[in-house]
Order: sequence, then structure tokens, then C-alpha cells
Amino acid sequence: MHLVQQLLFIGVLAIAVFYFVRNVTRIRRNILLGRDWEMQGTEAMRWKNMFRVALGQSKMVTRPVAGFFHIIVYAGFILINIEVLEIMIDGLFGTHRVFHFLGPLYNVAIGFFEILAFLVLSSCVVFLIRRYILRLGRFTHPDLKGFANRDAATILSIEIILMSALLFMNAADQKLQGLGNTHYLAAGSFPISQYLTAFYGSASENTLVLAERFMWWAHLIGILLFLNYLPFSKHFHVILAFPNTYFARFKPKGEFTNPENVTKEVKLAFFPDAQVDETKELPKTFGVKDVQDLTWKNLMDAYTCTECGRCTSQCPANITGKLLSPRKIMMSTRDRLEEVGRNLDSKITDEKSLHDTISAEELWACTSCNACVEACPVDINPLEIIIDMRRYLVMELSAAPQELNLMTNNIENNGAPWQYAQSERLGWVKE
Repeated sequence: MHLVQQLLFIGVLAIAVFYFVRNVTRIRRNILLGRDWEMQGTEAMRWKNMFRVALGQSKMVTRPVAGFFHIIVYAGFILINIEVLEIMIDGLFGTHRVFHFLGPLYNVAIGFFEILAFLVLSSCVVFLIRRYILRLGRFTHPDLKGFANRDAATILSIEIILMSALLFMNAADQKLQGLGNTHYLAAGSFPISQYLTAFYGSASENTLVLAERFMWWAHLIGILLFLNYLPFSKHFHVILAFPNTYFARFKPKGEFTNPENVTKEVKLAFFPDAQVDETKELPKTFGVKDVQDLTWKNLMDAYTCTECGRCTSQCPANITGKLLSPRKIMMSTRDRLEEVGRNLDSKITDEKSLHDTISAEELWACTSCNACVEACPVDINPLEIIIDMRRYLVMELSAAPQELNLMTNNIENNGAPWQYAQSERLGWVKE
């Protein structure tokens, strides 16, 4: 019987790992469709930022309630995986509680994992209440409709099922240990699941074994389903948050990048003898038309977005009723990138661009204040995408708003944004 379970476990694990690797490879391919991006800061700065922001959750706790419960779920995701390692080893070799030889330390660890599992379960319930009963503003925004709304409920429900299966598995295990079953060694401490043993009542030993195995498989398959759901979900940030914060931007937030093709033209216009690198391949367009014109860091940002809405809730344009939502900018970028990836897989082309999913009205509503960048808990920069898409509208399509066209014409003709000739600039002094 144990051999059959081992073979079944190996088969299920192999299939799950195969599909996960395939989906992650697809996402990596999509991200690398972007242009090169020059890393910023020193290596020490990048490691420090990753440990502070991704591992230390430093930007999550700026909102204490959400930060507190998120840290619990995050800690559960990291630490309970130690017990998952034991489950994996038991599944491969047909053992049970293979780390029991650690003695008192093992008992403390299992007790800690149980308490943490209960806290994770409770935190997920709190998140569901905040999102679907209290209906906090950033969770009822029009951005989160359809799959985006269901995604949060799906992942929170999976977490609740996983933690429940773990606790009920331990409860059945504890009952079997009390019956002296030779396979279920007396090991572990059960501060939470001891209260769930009453659920099994006076069930027979065979029934308890079936219940324990059912919960064991439910926990395992739940983990593998969760693993393969991640690449299709906003919760892929649990993986990408680390590289995204490592490759974060360290330049001052108010400093805009100068496109190399523009810089080259300006240098040659003002200094015909200027030395420019003719061997370096420059972007073929000004600004961003589609996702391939963005940098791979911008595309990684899109996949890292947690859809938490902190950016949109801080955006002054959105607060005042404008169409712009920085969260929607990132979601639209990711959706378009996924579409481009599917087109590559199907070997088809389309005439769409990123501007078909992000309107000019959204782009020009941005005040470039960087509030969204400051608010993001995983160092995403929606402003870079907005600015580069504006560049395309202005420099490729000449589609700037009338107010901006007037200002640039005045600068070109009068040397100032105002509609006065240079000869009249000091006219106000006469009065």
C-alpha cells in the first residue's frame, strides 16, 4: 500500500513541477521581450533593498492593520514550508514524520507550525471580510472586476483549505498515536489540533487512517495546485517580489530617463562633432508603442503587481475623479504582455498596441508626482510606463493635448511657456 502511495506521489509531484516550470519559463520569456535595462546602485544596495522591502516587509507596515495580517500570512508561507519539506520526504520514501528524531525540538516546531497555521487561517478570514463584507474602497474600485476580483477570493480560500487540512491531518494523527498505531510514531506537539480530535469522535483505527491520508493528500495537492495557480495570479508576487526589489531603481524619483535615440539627436544637433556610439543599437521608435518597447524591468513590474491598490488610493488624479489608476496601468500592461506571449506561441500577429488598453486620457491625467511609486510595497514604478507612452504620443503621433502644444510652441517661438514675445518680456516692470 505504501509503495502505491509513493508511486502516486512521485507521479503527481512530477506533473505539478513540470507544469510549474513550463509556466515560469513562459513568463520569463515574456519579460525578456522587453528592452535592456541598466542596473542601478551597487550590489550591496540591491541586496539591502531586497532584504528590507521584500523579506522585511518594510513598506507593508505603513498601513498597520493590513501589514500585520500580511506578515502573518507571509511568515506562514515561508515557515510552514519547512513542514512541507517533511511531507515531501515522507511521500517519496513512505516514512512518517521523518524529522521526529529531533525530539523535543521537533515537538516545539510542530506546535509552532500549528499556531502559525491557525493565525494564517484567521488572517485569511480577516482579509475576506475586509474585501467582501467591509468592502474597503481600494478593493471595490472598477479595476478589480471579473477575474481580478475572483483571484483574491480564490487564493484566500486555497490558503484556508490548506491550513484546515493541515490541522485536521494532525488531529487524526494525534488520535492514531494514542491508539498505538506502529506507523504513526508518537511525535509532535498539537496545541491547536488537539481541540479538533473531537471531530473524529470514536472513529475506528481504519477510519482514522483514511481520514489522516485524505487530509495529507488534500494538503499536498492543495499546495501543488497553489503552486501552479501562482503564474496565472497576482500572487506570483510571492516569488517575483525578491528579484523586483533587487533590481529596484535607485535614482531620485523625480529624475526622468533620457531616451538614447533622443540624446543622440540632440548631441548631433548642437555639437555636430560629438562622439556617439554608432555600434550601439538604438530603439527604433520614440517612446513606447507596445510592451516590447518597455524595458524588461517594466515588464517584471507588471508581473509583480499585487493589485493591492495602494498606488491608486494615493494617486491625486484618481482621488479627484480622473480616469487614471496606476494599478490599472500595471494590470493592462500585464494583460497586453500575456496577449503578445500567446500570439508568439500561436505564431500570429495583431495590429494592437499597449495604447489600445491604456487610453490617452489616463496617461495625460498623471501629475508625475510619484505618489504611486512611493506607495508600492514591492517597488513597482507605473510612472515610467506612463511617461514613455506619453513620449510616443508626442514624438511619434504628435498627439499631445492642445494645452501642451501651445506651451511647446511658445517655448519654441518665445523662449518661454507664455504667449509673449521676448521683446515684451519685461513689459510688466513699466507698470
